[in-house]
Amino acid sequence: MSRKNEHEHEHEYCHGSGHEHIHSHRNLIGFDKHGIPTVTLKSDHEDDGDEQTFIRDYMNAVAEYKKTFPSKQDVIDQTPDPAVRELLLRAEQIGIDTAFDRFDRQKPQCSFGLSGVCCKICNMGPCKVTAKSPKGVCGADADLIVARNLLRGAAAGAAQHGMHSREVILSLKWAAEGKLDIPILGKQKIIDTAKAFGIKTKRRSLKRIASDLADVLLEDMSRTVPDEYKTIKACAPPERQEVWKNLDILPISAYHEVFEAYHKTGQSTDGDWRSIMQQFLRCGLAFTFSGVVGTSIATDCLFGVGDRVTSKVNIGALKKGYVNIAVHGHLPTLVSQIVKTGQEERFIKLAESKGAKGIRFYGICCSGLAAMYRYGGVIPLSNAVSAELVLGTGALDLWVADVQDVFPSIMEVAKCFKTVVVTTSESARLPGAERYEYDHHHSNIGETKALAEKIVTRAIESFAERKGIPVYIPPYEVEAEVGFSVEYVHKRFGGMQPIADALKSGKILGIVNMVGCSNPKVLYEKATLDVAEVLIKNNVLILSNGCASFPLMKMGLCSKAAAEKAGEGLKEFLSPDLPPVWHVGECIDNTRSSGIFAGTATAAGHKIYEMPFAFASPEWGNEKGIDAALGFRLMGVSSYHCVEAPIHGSKNVIEFLKHGTEELLGSKMYVDVDPMALGYKIIEDMKAKRKALGWDK
Repeated sequence: MSRKNEHEHEHEYCHGSGHEHIHSHRNLIGFDKHGIPTVTLKSDHEDDGDEQTFIRDYMNAVAEYKKTFPSKQDVIDQTPDPAVRELLLRAEQIGIDTAFDRFDRQKPQCSFGLSGVCCKICNMGPCKVTAKSPKGVCGADADLIVARNLLRGAAAGAAQHGMHSREVILSLKWAAEGKLDIPILGKQKIIDTAKAFGIKTKRRSLKRIASDLADVLLEDMSRTVPDEYKTIKACAPPERQEVWKNLDILPISAYHEVFEAYHKTGQSTDGDWRSIMQQFLRCGLAFTFSGVVGTSIATDCLFGVGDRVTSKVNIGALKKGYVNIAVHGHLPTLVSQIVKTGQEERFIKLAESKGAKGIRFYGICCSGLAAMYRYGGVIPLSNAVSAELVLGTGALDLWVADVQDVFPSIMEVAKCFKTVVVTTSESARLPGAERYEYDHHHSNIGETKALAEKIVTRAIESFAERKGIPVYIPPYEVEAEVGFSVEYVHKRFGGMQPIADALKSGKILGIVNMVGCSNPKVLYEKATLDVAEVLIKNNVLILSNGCASFPLMKMGLCSKAAAEKAGEGLKEFLSPDLPPVWHVGECIDNTRSSGIFAGTATAAGHKIYEMPFAFASPEWGNEKGIDAALGFRLMGVSSYHCVEAPIHGSKNVIEFLKHGTEELLGSKMYVDVDPMALGYKIIEDMKAKRKALGWDK
């Protein structure tokens, strides 16, 4: 199928990067008789073969690593956002526990868990690898235990984003079929994407095309009979598809690979760590193309791509006297209707009849990020780790908790301030929350508008019930530019060529996609900010989404004025009205970043893995973070982090994950707990890429 047609950039929406030379990596790696890839491994202890020495060394290294973990007081002293500092102190004064308190109480964290050598898969354990007992009861050694634990984390991440994907793809299908009464807004996105998938569009209704597209995405998610993974075929560069085929890591379906991951890692099933890591790579592809690309396609088709807008950001944007509703989590369908309902005149009048000035919406985590550039007036406040601090302002009347990144501890803080918490999914319930949910079979999907009206009405009731609750709002808010996308870049520049030209000339040194959650193992939000500031002043353009984008927004790096912090070349490129950080949306909008990577590489006449691109998740903390980094590494883009993965009990898995993939995939994983040093390492590697391209003048 041709990679181009009359819609010049349609494939850039889903990873495609135009015509690319297909070649094999078989000459870089070895294969055993079963076709499983092998790599030459290196170790400080190869010569002496002393496993006990290695075990002692890694335990000592983990002990040193634990010393780098900050305390709550370190966070109060050094976190960059003054609103976070003030709310941490307020929480302490009124006796509210936060994630930072609980992290302190978990210290010292288990060295075996941090190293990945604790196995609790079967009931003969739990087993841990030590110098005295280098194998578990079943005979599993450190390599196998670490690999199995890592694969199970990747499978969980694939299931989490996959569940998000399933929900929004079903919403698209049901909206097309009339079962869900919401409008389909992304008409051009549907047409362009359908053509990329080979779906007929001429003389067919938009709803039929949308339904067919949803069916293809769902088939890739749940296929049981092995067949072509259509999203990969339509959206991945041909060069990458050849690499993945040669490695035998092309997935059957997302469901299948998650099933197989848990099957292979069960007691006494697959005893070869290399085979486990091969499945790890398959899960990464399933996560990427169903959990991220498929979700992004369906979201943009149903709710529209949105556009660049200016948004208020941070706690100071909370206002007293309004019915204040926070949306928290990942699923957009019900949230879209809640926001729409709250903006209707009849509900505004109902709020005013209870003494409110109106109704305002705020975003926590990805629900807010998905909504802010599609619907006016949804103000992003914080990522998941500081959600308790937002509740601690006492300003929220109702908290909509859908799925993922919702800590159960929010219920305790909500109770203190009589904030009503409602859950909206049978998958994610909270003890003590009120339930306004889709049932397990989604038999009530047709009641979406009614559910939204009940939730907004409940928020207005809560406002009336909470009169007299003390409110404390730190006075910090800024403006941020949000809603960047492939479509916006084409609208602004007429295509990707100007970005490619700026890279070639050196105005832009490179481009980084900076994402990920937050993690109390590093100074909260400071690690992300420190890396970003190093990059910007060295002429690196940053794309961002998800939880990592919050400190970048809150500390002003998504504002036009922040261009003054950039190096001279980047500043010239951004002039007159672009920020140095382009906020592309929620975490599934990694697809937008990869689309910009792909389009820029095509315009430059090179493959993605040859370009001065990088993926950075300095503070990653959850299972999805494993897959997010892996997804870009599978595309040939190296990943950079300030938090270690739990792999240090296995020299073979360390070598495979950090360096072996450079031979397999053209990318590596680099970790440095010092964020400034990490930033400079990204720059060093970008300069090496530029030199290889002949762009180092």
